Amino acid sequence: MDQLVAEDRLRRIPGKGTFVARPKVQMPKELVSFTEDMRSRGMRPGSVDLASRTVEADARLARFFGAEPGVSVHVLERLRLADGEPMAVERSHILASVAPGLFDRRPPDTSLFDALERGYGIVMDAGEQTIEAGPAGAADARLLAIAPGATVFLLRQRTFSRGLCVEVALATYRADRYRIHLGLEPPRRPITGLG
Repeated sequence: MDQLVAEDRLRRIPGKGTFVARPKVQMPKELVSFTEDMRSRGMRPGSVDLASRTVEADARLARFFGAEPGVSVHVLERLRLADGEPMAVERSHILASVAPGLFDRRPPDTSLFDALERGYGIVMDAGEQTIEAGPAGAADARLLAIAPGATVFLLRQRTFSRGLCVEVALATYRADRYRIHLGLEPPRRPITGLG
C-alpha cells in the first residue's frame, strides 16, 4: 500500500481511508494550447469564459510584453476543464493592437490560439514559462473546487509570434491534478586540452 501511495496510485485521507487516486496530468513541455494538450491525452477539453475586457497595461504587465505602460491589452479569464473537471483558471492578456475586435470575433469555448491564427494570422512559434508552487486564493479555489490555501501551480507564460510577445498568461493550475517532469542533461564541461 505504501508503495502505491508513493507512486500516486492511491491517496490517503486521514480519518477517511485510502482511495484510488486520479492520474495526474503531465505539464506539457511543448508550445501547445490547453485544448490541444487535453485532446492529445484522450480527454475532452472545455472552457468557461468568466470575464473579458480591454484594459491599459500597468507597468508590470507592460514589462512582460516589452511595451510601454498604458498599452492596450485584451484580458480573457477562463476556467479550463478536462472531462468536465476544473483544472485551471487562466487569465490571458493579448496585445490589442495585433487582435482588434478579438472578443467579437472569437466564439466562446474555442481555443484562443486557434482564434488568433484563424482570425489574425498569428501563429505562436515560441514561448517561455515560469512555474511556482503557492497557495490558492479564495476565488480561484472556489472555481477549481479545492480548499482555499491548497497548493497550486502558479504559471506565468509569455508566448511569441515572429519575435513579438503576443500573449502573457497568468494561470492557477491544480497541483493535485498536475505533475512536472523534466529531462536532465549532464553539465557541460569545458574542453581542457586536445592532446
